[in-house]
Amino acid sequence: MSYQPVRFYQTGTFTVGNRLLDEDDRSVQALPVRANSLTSGHRACQGCGEALGARYAIDAAVAATDRQVIAANATGCLEVFSTPYPQTSWQIPWIHSLFGNTAAVATGIAAALRIKGRSQVRVVAQGGDGGTTDIGFGCLSGMFERNDDVLYICYDNEAYMNTGVQRSSATPPAARTATTLPVGPEPGNVFGQGKNVPAIAMAHGIPYVATATVADLHDLEYKVKKAIGIRGAKYLHIFVPCPLGWGSASHDTIKLARLVKECGLFPVFEAEHGEVTGVAKIRKPIPVEDYLRPQRRYAHLFGKSPATETIAKIQAQADRNIRKFGLLADQGARP
Repeated sequence: MSYQPVRFYQTGTFTVGNRLLDEDDRSVQALPVRANSLTSGHRACQGCGEALGARYAIDAAVAATDRQVIAANATGCLEVFSTPYPQTSWQIPWIHSLFGNTAAVATGIAAALRIKGRSQVRVVAQGGDGGTTDIGFGCLSGMFERNDDVLYICYDNEAYMNTGVQRSSATPPAARTATTLPVGPEPGNVFGQGKNVPAIAMAHGIPYVATATVADLHDLEYKVKKAIGIRGAKYLHIFVPCPLGWGSASHDTIKLARLVKECGLFPVFEAEHGEVTGVAKIRKPIPVEDYLRPQRRYAHLFGKSPATETIAKIQAQADRNIRKFGLLADQGARP
């Protein structure tokens, strides 16, 4: 009897897909031929959004290229939990870069492949928000400016989770971290700081920029496949909840990723050459409070004396996003 690898996949869920659907309607993760690029045995926390996002994204890239993918990976949670030396959970060619130079390393890989005439092999760079929006920001901007043929994926869990939940420039206002404590007249992270890297990527005029969440697998896989098929620099920013750093329940990861989109705090869109070409509409807008309450990093907003002014400022931020991107079903984008 010939060897047949065992493939595990769920049925009847929104998370993975339903194998009772026609094959054309299934997600990559619902197919028995999926690559399992990030396979079992890694040491991510239960409910880790980054592990989910990486598995979905890289499997989609592998499927789109007939397994012709090389990944460069920044130091961070994804690298640490997937490759504790001498073990690895990766089943693709995978290179660990420094914390801040993943985009440069991926650029070098792409250049080497071009010189060798191996244009069919595609290069993916991966990093968390710390390695992307902070430490690796210069290398990333250089990759965009040169229009290097790399797909850069940022898994955004909104802080430096691997080193103790310190603030990054992707940490949202009022959020508690180890370096933005819930004390003083304005507890948590301050308003008016940080970077919107998808907008910065668009300002570079690169061929493709998109955002996604782990709550919509088909959308995530579609955007990876589209980006892989485009030559030049591409940037995909994926929202990945972190139960440990956020103080949320491990089973709420997908729920929170869905709520952040439905309240407007995280617009899901795609853009080409600096112009928005499509947005994921909000079916039924929800108040930001529904998203904030399940997370202990916002517990100081809901004490005996709720911080109504702060919550209102966060709501205003979501409302601006809704207006700017035209996120409501009956609304167009702002001219």
